[in-house]
Amino acid sequence: MSPALASTPTTPAQWPEAVDLTTRPVALRTCDLTLGFGSRTVLQGVNLGFPKGTVTALIGPTGSGKTTLLRSLNRMNDKVPKHWHQGDVLLDGQSIFAPGVQLMALRRRVGMVFQRPNPFPMSIADNVLAGVKAHRIASRQHHKAIVKARLSEVGLLDAVSDRLGSSPFTLSGGQQQLLCLARALAVGPDVLLLDEPTSSLDPISTEHIESLLRALVPALTIVIVTHNLAQARRVADQTAFFYQGRLVEAAPTARLFEEPSEPETARYVSGRMG
Repeated sequence: MSPALASTPTTPAQWPEAVDLTTRPVALRTCDLTLGFGSRTVLQGVNLGFPKGTVTALIGPTGSGKTTLLRSLNRMNDKVPKHWHQGDVLLDGQSIFAPGVQLMALRRRVGMVFQRPNPFPMSIADNVLAGVKAHRIASRQHHKAIVKARLSEVGLLDAVSDRLGSSPFTLSGGQQQLLCLARALAVGPDVLLLDEPTSSLDPISTEHIESLLRALVPALTIVIVTHNLAQARRVADQTAFFYQGRLVEAAPTARLFEEPSEPETARYVSGRMG
């Protein structure tokens, strides 16, 4: 059944109800994580927990290391030339870098949606089923039900129900991004990583995706990189601010924006730092 999609919050009274993050188990945790490429260190000594069933927003200026961190949470950086890391990332207490960890299995549990929609050159239905087939999650007789359920979940089924065999490139940018979300959700991830998923979308598509993200928790743990501070306030339970390759501050979203502990955070969220 498609979740009810609330309108995007626009005032403090409509922002997500505060969650006691201290009572939530941690789905993912970085432990003194340092990341780099060749001789360049991109992030230094990051210790950050992502509470289960919540949305965490990663904010900060361009080049502060947010996307590098996000891509490290399911080892998407592994094939980048000269990538290296020190420290660890724990998924439910287990190192994602441990010997024997299978990347396909890891990325099934920790899915990712990229900044720009990247549908595969196959039909709309086959896009949804790509991971399902790769992981052999369900038999062929269940495929049609999976396609309909996931497209319904992201609010796309009504628009494409009569053209499931058509190319996804006939869809609008917002619809393609929803299709990519449906594809990521079809494999049943525990954690969903999003790298500026609405940066190229119109306001209506952005509103729809933001509302969808709030509807997906607490069943999922979501980590989103965004340059849109209003978006972070609307969707995130926790916000982490990065600056010049380090984690400056992480706190419940309302507290970080209204009562930041660090002067750099205060400058950034007030618009005095670009």
